[in-house]
Amino acid sequence: MSASKAKKIKVDICIIGAGSAGLSVAAGAAQFGMDVALIEKAKMGGDCLNTGCVPSKALLAAAKSAQTVRDAGKFGVYLPESKQESKQESKQEPKIEFSAVKDHVFDVIAQIEPHDSVERFEGLGVQVFQEAGEFISPRQVRAGKDVIEARYFVIATGSRAFIPPIPGIDDVPFLTNETIFDLREAPDHLLIIGGGPIGLEMAQAHRRLGCKVSVIEMASILPKDDPELVAVVRGALSREGVDLLENAKVSGLKKSGKAIALSLEEKDGTVREITGSHLLVAAGRQVNVDGLGLENAGIEYGPRGIQVDRRLRTSRKHIFALGDVAGGPQFTHVAGYHAGVAIKNMLFKQPVKVDYTALPWVTYTEPELANVGFTQAMAEGKYGRKSDGKIKVTSWSFEENDRAKAERKTEGLAKIVTLPNGRVIGAAIAGPQAGELIGILGLAIQSKMKISALAQMIAPYPSLAEIAKRAAGAYYTPILFSEKTKRILRLLKKLPF
Repeated sequence: MSASKAKKIKVDICIIGAGSAGLSVAAGAAQFGMDVALIEKAKMGGDCLNTGCVPSKALLAAAKSAQTVRDAGKFGVYLPESKQESKQESKQEPKIEFSAVKDHVFDVIAQIEPHDSVERFEGLGVQVFQEAGEFISPRQVRAGKDVIEARYFVIATGSRAFIPPIPGIDDVPFLTNETIFDLREAPDHLLIIGGGPIGLEMAQAHRRLGCKVSVIEMASILPKDDPELVAVVRGALSREGVDLLENAKVSGLKKSGKAIALSLEEKDGTVREITGSHLLVAAGRQVNVDGLGLENAGIEYGPRGIQVDRRLRTSRKHIFALGDVAGGPQFTHVAGYHAGVAIKNMLFKQPVKVDYTALPWVTYTEPELANVGFTQAMAEGKYGRKSDGKIKVTSWSFEENDRAKAERKTEGLAKIVTLPNGRVIGAAIAGPQAGELIGILGLAIQSKMKISALAQMIAPYPSLAEIAKRAAGAYYTPILFSEKTKRILRLLKKLPF
């Protein structure tokens, strides 16, 4: 909504930002009968719909289809025009129309857009302002010419790509997650700065779609994940031809004709130059707090985001900050979770606090890498080392899973972290459909279940879901086949039936 004449509007809740958190609060509050104002200066749906989760997963789906064609020979399936000399020669190249791939990406966005549209939210009774929002006092926000006064405010402005201060970066063209999906022609050689989830997902997608790809990471790829499981992803990407340059620092950028030249300083001090046709910067995220007038409202914030308590309240208790801008875990599902916490606090006056005990996160490469709760390193940092018996870690390989064998996707494993009493506190899976499989382990953590419950679960056969049951069962292997158990069985053998 925008009007030629300035208006003063009073509502129950005013939300700045129409991404996952903002839209969830707006829809929920409106359906509970609250008067809601929603302010968004860019696109409805935010980063996730337009430049993040949705387009990236659509691109990965297209890339997976291309890889399926390449790998079809494993199953004795070949393209009509392909000529394999032997069954071992299983690779066959698909024809890829990069522009058509992007049509697919934007078609997926278009299918979801109506759910996040201005029209839908106005239909729910929300007043939508397609303007920038700025606090002019603790109780008022200006949106264009209009001033909105509210009992509660929600700041859900998200984050954007962080651009590191690399010498020469202002002199070369570069892409971020906000612009890479607009490319209609395939990059010849894509250089990617950053080996986190975004960098690796885009690396594999573009490699599978026929591009040469180099990833430069100043530490190790996926540094927050379990190194044993990261090794599974690293191996898969390397075999597909992604050039992973870890422990390497980008010391400079410059144009080299039509190409981009990147100076690379490796761990041993060696400096070399690599060139590419395109550059993607995926070196982390930066919260969106500029222009919000936070000082006018007396809201405390810093470089990492707006300061909030565990109820997501800012230094002004009637103002909440949700999602990336709140400085916590930066995931769309966390933003949605934050929305529920805020609604319970604002509408139902329940002092609900955030709890990340069973927080999942997934990198959607193939194989996928999924985590929930504590990693082994995190658990050892809090409780003590595995070698000292402070925690227990059990695992099971996809090589032992019959469904994985049938689909020829046996790469990977599942790990479960427990306390000595068997209570599950963390889990991680690297393997096919890991993002789907991690859910049951998250439920176990959330419900404070012991590993025995997972071990006794009846899983359908053959299914990838057996991986969690088998990993849990492995917890008991040392006990079941111990000499003590054998002695007990010898005694029981003597008893009458």
